[in-house]
Amino acid sequence: MKSISHVLLMLLIVSCCMVPSHLVADEPSSWKSLFNGKDLTGWQANTHPESFTVTEGILKAHGKNGMSHLFYVGDTGHDVPFKDFELVAVARSEPGSNSGFFFHTDRELRGGKYLNKGYEVQLNSSTKEKNKTGSLYAVVQVDQSPVDETEWFTIRIRVQGKRIQVYVNDQQMVDYTEPDNPERPASRAKRLIDPNGGALAIQAHDPGSVFYFKEIRLREL
Repeated sequence: MKSISHVLLMLLIVSCCMVPSHLVADEPSSWKSLFNGKDLTGWQANTHPESFTVTEGILKAHGKNGMSHLFYVGDTGHDVPFKDFELVAVARSEPGSNSGFFFHTDRELRGGKYLNKGYEVQLNSSTKEKNKTGSLYAVVQVDQSPVDETEWFTIRIRVQGKRIQVYVNDQQMVDYTEPDNPERPASRAKRLIDPNGGALAIQAHDPGSVFYFKEIRLREL
């Protein structure tokens, strides 16, 4: 009886260790810091590169000469595509400021300054803007910000398949799943999930808008 029990125990241990490879592949990767806290290594502006600076470990986005977007390029020299991912950033702003994170995007412009493709998660402390911090701009509107953006807060964006979730200080603001045939106005026709993924970018909006970032990290899902 002892030998049979021993064999059964060994078979159980072996079966537990034999995890299917597809399950391992589906596990989230470890968190990766996209901002080194020293300089703009791994990032590239599409225009007005002076809009982005790093001082004392803080990334500053200020579109003082017009709108600009800072794309994550890593060590590749070109925009890094992300498909399914979770991003966490710690940010704050000067009063009345506008910024945002773009994803599933590229460098195609609309009207000479706006990114034409993909989604934007809004960062906004201005009173005139209806899409407040945490909004999925022009898709899911958050009409009242859950935070004072002049103080440090955390924004978390999770994209998996066609589902987009946005959290501000762990409060869920958006849980949106893109339908099969989404209706978009002509100016937003490319505001869609790309099945191949797309670039990640930070917006410097205008001369009166200043946002700061002291942590940006991401893990792929």
